[in-house]
Amino acid sequence: MIQSALDHTEGPAAAPGPGHDGTGPRLTTTVPREYVHRASVAEVFLTDWTPLRDGRCSVLAEWPRSHAFFTPIERAFHDPLLVAETVRQAGALLAHAAFGVPLDHKFLMWELRYSARPEGLRMGPAPASLELAITCTEIGERAGRLTGLRYEAEIRRDGETVATGGAHYTCVPPKIYARLRARRQAPPDAGTDAGTDAGTDAPAGPVSPGRVGRTSGFDVVLGPGDAPGRWQLRADPAHPVLFDHPVDHIPGMVLLEAARQAAHALDPGAGPLLVTGVESAYHRYAEFDRPCRIEARDVPGADGTLRVTAHQDGEPVFTGTVTTRPVPRDAVRDSAG
Repeated sequence: MIQSALDHTEGPAAAPGPGHDGTGPRLTTTVPREYVHRASVAEVFLTDWTPLRDGRCSVLAEWPRSHAFFTPIERAFHDPLLVAETVRQAGALLAHAAFGVPLDHKFLMWELRYSARPEGLRMGPAPASLELAITCTEIGERAGRLTGLRYEAEIRRDGETVATGGAHYTCVPPKIYARLRARRQAPPDAGTDAGTDAGTDAPAGPVSPGRVGRTSGFDVVLGPGDAPGRWQLRADPAHPVLFDHPVDHIPGMVLLEAARQAAHALDPGAGPLLVTGVESAYHRYAEFDRPCRIEARDVPGADGTLRVTAHQDGEPVFTGTVTTRPVPRDAVRDSAG
């Protein structure tokens, strides 16, 4: 049985955060960047965690009012994809801090989802302070080591639930991962389009940033496709947020961003959108050296809902259901003023 800090409060994994010992004011900092698989401290959104029993714990987080990539929507709402990234980081934190998974183990994300209330995303005069109530629903183990985790998160702001989410991942030792990825292709040099150096038909340039809800082509992950509702994925390892550190495959958050941008591109006349919900599944690795096609279509009878898929070599690598809502008119009016 796993000796988890969720059930045992002894040892370094369960060490309290600053000020928890009652000797002074409770200070705020971020959790170690290594625990959330980030190279830059600026990309760490978790600030603390409290081990609890029975597969439950509390994680604290903060959303900034400004960010280089998760930019505010109409200067009035936090980027909803912050919800997804916060839920992802919480799962990685638990693996290392609560279950003792070594930092050199590799993680394979299988599912990631969230649903957010638009009003809960509104920006205030200070960064948003959040509490995630985490429940571990499935804990995989082998020989006393964590092999996988499925968990649910309820995200609260000022005591009110503003979003929910969850994820499922597995984690493997470096030697096993090396065998799984023995035939992988090295990513292209930073600053090049995925697939260009491999002689594939990767797109020569991004679609118009305004068409996908972006202001800079550097942040666009969609290139022109061969039919309406189709695009080619663009993955630039030089991007400092989407590629915070070197990887041997295209990260899941890049595919999630592609789904968000496809929602804008599918209905460019809809105006500013909030992606209030995502149900995503990852089926296999998305490789750098081969074209990856993104497709999106509206779900009949479900206003503001679309189905997004990513295919590579004729096989699905990602499927997702994306729910959007127009930014409230009063927010657009206020930001314009």
